[in-house]
Amino acid sequence: MQHRKASWKQVTGLAGIEGHWLRRKHFTPQLLAQVAEHIGQSEAGHSGELMLAIEAVSPRHEPDSRLRALEVFGRLRVWDTPLDTGVLLYLALDKHHIHIVADRGVTASDDLWQAVCERLQERLKRKDYGPGLLAAIEDIEEILSSHCPPLPLDGDQANNLPDAPVML
Repeated sequence: MQHRKASWKQVTGLAGIEGHWLRRKHFTPQLLAQVAEHIGQSEAGHSGELMLAIEAVSPRHEPDSRLRALEVFGRLRVWDTPLDTGVLLYLALDKHHIHIVADRGVTASDDLWQAVCERLQERLKRKDYGPGLLAAIEDIEEILSSHCPPLPLDGDQANNLPDAPVML
């Protein structure tokens, strides 16, 4: 399992309130619908499957956002794809952390995932939330298209993970 992280801002004492505010202001139902459509369309060319999880406030039981990303990867069953090609893009809004967790069937290097995190981190620092998130999804889908097994020739393109972002 591969894992990459980036942080776009230092955490302040009001991180939880800020996390809720960021989610409400920038991750609107319209953007989330656009993201879901974008994920669904881009997954048509490869066996990789992307899931986006956005958490406004990190739970107290797991203060380490890297470990929380791994927990979310398991709880959302991102690992449960036929070819082990699930990828989680996890945003911890209160901590300003970004993590990508990829299952073992995705043969991409850690450097590729880190580059995606860093580009998204820069976009979020500039408050370019919607376009930055969509660009990161495009980057991830490009990686998946070149580092995942092709779709089966029988045309069976089962979508095993939901395309809609999960709000935690």
